[in-house]
Amino acid sequence: MQKKLRGKYPFVVCAVLVLLAAAVFAVRLADWQLVHGGEYKRLAERSTSFNADTPATRGEILDRNGVGLVTNITHYKIVFDKLYVDESKLDGTILLLSDLLKKTGDKWDNCLPVAVRDGGFVFRDDADEDDIDELKDTLDKGKDADARACFDALCKRYDISEKYSDEQRLTLASVRYGMELKDYSNSNPYTFASDISRDAVSAVSENTQGVGGVDVQTYLVRSAQNPTLAPHILGAMGAVTQEEYDALSYGAKHYEITDDVGKFGIEAAFEDELKGEGGTKIIQRNSDGTVVETVETINAQPGNTVYLTLDSKLQQVAVDSLARNVKAAQAEGKAESASTGKKLQGEDCETGAVVMLDVSDFSVLAAASFPTYDLNKYSDSYDYYTQLVEDKRSPMFDRAFSGTFACGSVFKPCVAMAALEEKVIKTDTKVFCTQKYDYYPSNVVECMHRHETMDLRGAITQSCNYFFAETGRKLGIDTMYLYAERFGLGEYTGLEVEESKGSLAGRDSTTWQPGNTVQAAIGQSDNAFTPVQLATYAATIANNGTRLKTHIVSKITDYERKTTIADYSKPEKTGECGVSEKNMKIVQDDMLSVARSEDGTAYKVFGNYRIKVAAKTGTAENSGSDHTTFICYAPYDKPKVAIAVVLEHGVRGKYSMQVAKDLMDAYFKS
Repeated sequence: MQKKLRGKYPFVVCAVLVLLAAAVFAVRLADWQLVHGGEYKRLAERSTSFNADTPATRGEILDRNGVGLVTNITHYKIVFDKLYVDESKLDGTILLLSDLLKKTGDKWDNCLPVAVRDGGFVFRDDADEDDIDELKDTLDKGKDADARACFDALCKRYDISEKYSDEQRLTLASVRYGMELKDYSNSNPYTFASDISRDAVSAVSENTQGVGGVDVQTYLVRSAQNPTLAPHILGAMGAVTQEEYDALSYGAKHYEITDDVGKFGIEAAFEDELKGEGGTKIIQRNSDGTVVETVETINAQPGNTVYLTLDSKLQQVAVDSLARNVKAAQAEGKAESASTGKKLQGEDCETGAVVMLDVSDFSVLAAASFPTYDLNKYSDSYDYYTQLVEDKRSPMFDRAFSGTFACGSVFKPCVAMAALEEKVIKTDTKVFCTQKYDYYPSNVVECMHRHETMDLRGAITQSCNYFFAETGRKLGIDTMYLYAERFGLGEYTGLEVEESKGSLAGRDSTTWQPGNTVQAAIGQSDNAFTPVQLATYAATIANNGTRLKTHIVSKITDYERKTTIADYSKPEKTGECGVSEKNMKIVQDDMLSVARSEDGTAYKVFGNYRIKVAAKTGTAENSGSDHTTFICYAPYDKPKVAIAVVLEHGVRGKYSMQVAKDLMDAYFKS
């Protein structure tokens, strides 16, 4: 008997514990529901919380002097906040606001593709077919439904009174429809009108005193201050793709799938710095809808400000001069073609690029690509974007940083220094130019003139192809491209934004014959460099062979521009060209002769220029008219700036030289 009781003992204990636990829960439940139920109910009714996001402010982009390039401009909008709105008075409030805006000449945000015309209802002429289809789908109407049917369905859907006129009812239907499309809710206010005038701000503020839920708010619009100045460099924003979202989700900043991100240029390269962080606030209201408390739980943090090395004034000179000289080259080419009947005289010159560097640190002072385009229209207008895409000149292509071009004779100083350093030639080495260099019958090099006896000084000054074809043959392609690499040709320059690497003849060629070397020596063959590489090359010569990292970002500060977060102004060495001071000076003097000697190819533009300029001109064969190229640095004695210009199909060097001269005029004007 005792054994049986001992066997049942554990079950008895468990049963007692279960009963005790149930009793405790029963007592607690009775306390919640019977004793304090009314109190808890009143508390629940008295307070309902909603979370709302506060927007993030994106950092701005400035030039080296603090001039705004891409900034946030304050605008005004009228907002309905559902937490505060008296629904019974909403229709009257909507009509009041629409009348006020009509008087001030402003417009409210109308997304309904229906209008009143001649006493009837029609689909708006400017309405997109997709918007009309979306309206019909929302209302469960067939594709054949007309505007009147859609209007009647909207009035029924939103219980719009027939006491109003057709225009008033259409206004109410439009706003209500917009609220539905935009997910108007306690946590998502609805923008009734955006970008309103100051007159509208005053009128609405004066006439909505005591009207709950209507608020005039400021908001920031990101805008390029001079939208055609540097669109290729600044870049633009766009909706984040799934791939971008997945990649950005691993970063330090928080992203939503609805966010916009930088797509190219500085906006993309410095996305992590420019992006701000949104905040969160908790809004509490009681049972009658009155907001009793708003608490900011997470403060919004603006993005950082990015300073570029660009000088806005020099950039404007670059843009204007480039446009003017491309058009002048084309005009002269057309006139020449018309008078002689010959083609490829420059009539196809439509594009070009220029880059100006500060020799002290290889920072980009100006970089323009022609044709340019309007960055604000690019971001706001699909029709304008389509127009750009269809433009055969490819205005969205950044020729300054990403365009690669055969460089022609501007390559010769590099060959000269390499040949001197490798003892292939001396300063007194002489070559007899017969105009046609035919050492390799399959690669005959034509010279512009029959120069006859040429030494190095004369060959650079007058740009003798014959001399450099012979020099290049003796030097060899492997040695030639190794020195070119040291000068930054066919190499990334270090820019913070996208750039092309270019190509070096021999190193990057898929096939090679010995005869190709003589073409490479005069800047032809597979040599193709970007204008920024050519400017870096010129700056390296000016800097006595020390190549620095080319850069376009100066520093990063906090949004208020008070605290420097990162400073990029200190020069960063990337290499030495390996040419002795003696040999470097020889070629530098020869480049001065290009501009100062009466037989120099740049003499007509720079022979009497008030500042000594070291330069090299170039003409490069390609499909279409010849490209014209130009590199220089100045002042010769104490270099401050280096410039490279490429005019595609420009033929005549005077126009590329004039672009450089305009920039130097602006830089040295003081």
